[in-house]
Amino acid sequence: MNHIRTLILGGGMSGLSCAYHLNSPYLLLERSDEPGGLSRSIKQDGFVYDHTGHLLHLRNPYTLKLIPDLLGDNLCLNERRAWIYSHHTYTRYPFQANTFGLPTRVIKECVNGFINAQIDSQPGPAAGPESLRSWVLRTFGKGFGKYFFFPYNEKLWTVSADVLTSEWVAPFVPKPSITEAIDGALSDQTKKFGYNTIFYYPKEGGIQALAFAFAKPLTGVRLETEVTAIDLSKKEVTTSVGETLAYDHLVTTLPLARFLKLTKPLPLEIQAALSLLRWNSVYNLNLGIARANISDKHWIYFPEKKYRFYRVGFPMNFSTHMTPPGCSSMYTEISYTPGNHPDDRQAYRDIVRGLHDCGLLTRSDKIISQKVLDIPCAYVIYDQNRTPTVNNLLAYLESLNVHSIGRFGAWKYSYMEEAILEGKSTAEKIDGV
Repeated sequence: MNHIRTLILGGGMSGLSCAYHLNSPYLLLERSDEPGGLSRSIKQDGFVYDHTGHLLHLRNPYTLKLIPDLLGDNLCLNERRAWIYSHHTYTRYPFQANTFGLPTRVIKECVNGFINAQIDSQPGPAAGPESLRSWVLRTFGKGFGKYFFFPYNEKLWTVSADVLTSEWVAPFVPKPSITEAIDGALSDQTKKFGYNTIFYYPKEGGIQALAFAFAKPLTGVRLETEVTAIDLSKKEVTTSVGETLAYDHLVTTLPLARFLKLTKPLPLEIQAALSLLRWNSVYNLNLGIARANISDKHWIYFPEKKYRFYRVGFPMNFSTHMTPPGCSSMYTEISYTPGNHPDDRQAYRDIVRGLHDCGLLTRSDKIISQKVLDIPCAYVIYDQNRTPTVNNLLAYLESLNVHSIGRFGAWKYSYMEEAILEGKSTAEKIDGV
């Protein structure tokens, strides 16, 4: 039996970052034939397709230096061009600061509701996480909830705004002032809001270029190796080839629910907590179009129910190297509940019909490439059970020298920079022991 000081499960961004920053022996296991996890890029028909939009929103001084060091000249900087499409109109992101161009009745309903919410300024609940519905009504008012927040988030998360809590909103949902909301109703203001006003992206190779850059100096990576069983009492992991590996420290980036299902022994209370974890899945249809410049935008949100997708993005605007000359590409996203995978033919028809209806595609456009990249575990559902359950599960694992990290290991809504920094901090913690 091989003995490993630190065993890392999963070669996504957090796992690669942990291995990259460790100064002590490790072994990283990845079931795919390439590193990257969901930050992988597929090359097909001359197009490069990511598993939806994986963009680098960097704010930390360390990552602002690390990523250029890793990618060198293979890096470009983009100023965000994000929009919302509703009422047959494009409005700038975020919706709550930019209603100019919408029907007058919609603008009035949104702005008046926002002003009333700000004047009333009711405090949140004294105990327990606030529902997304309550938070939106208290923060933005009925109009913004009706026309964007409720329909969009229910499409994205697959649960109602009453079930979803507001615990995740702080880094992701900008809160304009009354003046800014009024300015954005009266004119096409170009002020930028939010954490992601700029983003970095590799010039060539898609987002997986970063995974390859992380992996290049690593000597302890084993690909095409899947974990089939984990024994926490013996500190042993069994792989798909029948090998048993002993460890001192275990770092897992696998989805928390999946990791625990592979694990024994589990106390009854941990088994019960596992059943409370909820998530959704994303059906990601990528399309290659034989026409250049089908859109000048980076991505577009679609809150209305008549469009089955909740978002459409345009990789050729992240980097010109994502498509063949004279072509465009787009990714479309549909959320679904686990076990209810969309029918491929019907999803394709619904998506293409929606793209025609909103004008992104014309009847003469030729779709010359298509690729479905399914994401079985995509968004962690923030319901009333999520936080206490995850806190208990992670504390239990930590007590056994198991570090469950990253978007899915820590069971949270996060971004790539956070995964990279979490891998680094975990490595430092292990090295310090």
